[in-house]
Amino acid sequence: MPSTTTERYAVVTGANKGIGFEIVRQLASAGIKVVLTSRDEKRDFVKSQFGKLDILVNNAGISGIEINDNNLFSSTIITNGQALSDDELRRAMTQTYELAKECIQINYEGAKTTFEYLLPLLQLSDSPRVVNVSSFLGKIENVSNEWAKGVFSDVDNLTEERIDEVLKEFIKDYEEGSLERKDWPRFLAAYIVAKASMNAYTRIIAKKYPSFCINCVCPGYVKTDITANTGFFTVEEGASNPVRLALLPNGSPSGLFYFRNEVSSF
Repeated sequence: MPSTTTERYAVVTGANKGIGFEIVRQLASAGIKVVLTSRDEKRDFVKSQFGKLDILVNNAGISGIEINDNNLFSSTIITNGQALSDDELRRAMTQTYELAKECIQINYEGAKTTFEYLLPLLQLSDSPRVVNVSSFLGKIENVSNEWAKGVFSDVDNLTEERIDEVLKEFIKDYEEGSLERKDWPRFLAAYIVAKASMNAYTRIIAKKYPSFCINCVCPGYVKTDITANTGFFTVEEGASNPVRLALLPNGSPSGLFYFRNEVSSF
């Protein structure tokens, strides 16, 4: 498949269902040639078929919990966990150390590794776009541990090493059973920390690669498997937000957090 200057190519991770699959459909409808991926090697294929990469959508993610009660879970999301007692939270969802580690690995480390892996091909594009699908839950205000909140807020000194320090401390506290004592989030703790880390990483790489357009976006509370189909928005509505960022024209802002189609604070 020969490459031409007018053709654009994209990779979408976690794209076998839900928002990811719909992002693929919408990008393809816009004339983009898309590689749909879910946990497989992609750089060698993209290089041999396309020779470059124009768009990377890091969509792959998991909640890091097991949902036990859909109605209680939905109430937790809507109220940001404030309306439920500890007993109700336990009835709504199961949170474990093993699930937390997997959540960090997929939501943050997976997105970071994918970007680094495909970076050489993105650098061959004349309009590289990176969209990290995040969540409003990853906003700094939801990181209740004051030390971690301070790390994420200190933009001038934010580094990958500092993010790794936060993740290491969080996992250690989780393993030791000291999340509550260290004031980490009461619910969806691993998901919140992972998405906050992804948002911070987005700011770092946007600054490091000024010729790229790199942003993160919360698609909204969408009806998918990850929300046990309790969301407000359809997958079509949710996918439209990362797709819009993937198709931004040259010269568009970079290093921003979007809540659906509006710029929001980190």
